[in-house]
Amino acid sequence: MSITFRHYTGPDDYRRVDAFLIEHHQPGNLDGNWLEPAWEYMHGHPCLDTSSLDKIGIWEDAGKIVAVVHYESSLGEAFFQFHPAYRHLRQEMLDYAEEALAGPTRDGAGRYLKVYVNDSDVAFASLVKARGYVKDVEEARPLARFDIPDPIPAITLPAGFCLKSLADECDWIKVHRLLWRGFDNLDEPTINDEELESRKKMFDTPKARPDLKIVTQAPNGDFVVLCGMFYEPTGRFALVEPVATDPDYRRMGLAKAAVLEGIRRCGVLGATVIYVGADLEFYQVIGFRKVYDSECWVKCFNCHANE
Repeated sequence: MSITFRHYTGPDDYRRVDAFLIEHHQPGNLDGNWLEPAWEYMHGHPCLDTSSLDKIGIWEDAGKIVAVVHYESSLGEAFFQFHPAYRHLRQEMLDYAEEALAGPTRDGAGRYLKVYVNDSDVAFASLVKARGYVKDVEEARPLARFDIPDPIPAITLPAGFCLKSLADECDWIKVHRLLWRGFDNLDEPTINDEELESRKKMFDTPKARPDLKIVTQAPNGDFVVLCGMFYEPTGRFALVEPVATDPDYRRMGLAKAAVLEGIRRCGVLGATVIYVGADLEFYQVIGFRKVYDSECWVKCFNCHANE
């Protein structure tokens, strides 16, 4: 083997990592890697620190990607993607993550790193534990799945509400207001060109399909639920991301209807399973069941807590 390391270099590597995740995906996500749509969503998210993308590490064998370590939003976190035959790179990848991906502590006195390890990877968990990492159970990231039934459960809405997609009506002011309020900001959002452009970017990723961005519209015309769906045709699966409901319209069955409509549309395209990065009761009631936890292990370097 002629394994080499290099840094991420931009658009071409975005596409190559994207293809790597698709190629090595196993049914049921048994590979344990990120689902390809998560990589796409990461790059469209307004919270992404684009200035540090060159710190993403890539390992290649004879010119083919075999492993990747990266953050999701900003430095201070590390996620590991493997070709199934190259898990022996764990230690080298962890070494690199500690060197390049650790973020500054709030007081600036030290550095910290959150390492995410699937609960099925006992060898990796043993490695990080031996390095002094401590598990933070509150930061675990579950993955749940829903096997699409035939027929899809009935979709019902209260009178006056309707389901549509951003292909039917793409009003960025309505989308921005919903996402602002849906993530527990109870005031009204700032609306300007910069804010609206950041929202557009979330839905303008390379494989985005506006017809899979489902909204529930209230009788007054407002968007009150948004359910985003990403469909990956090679693996015949979809990923739910994001789901947001205006606080004034919760517990009315509106979000469930939007999610089921997204599932229905993905099923028509050929999807057999839907994934979501959550294990909330809301998804359990629909029928999602947890596949695994990506456990969070934390270590602080040069911090008072470690002295």
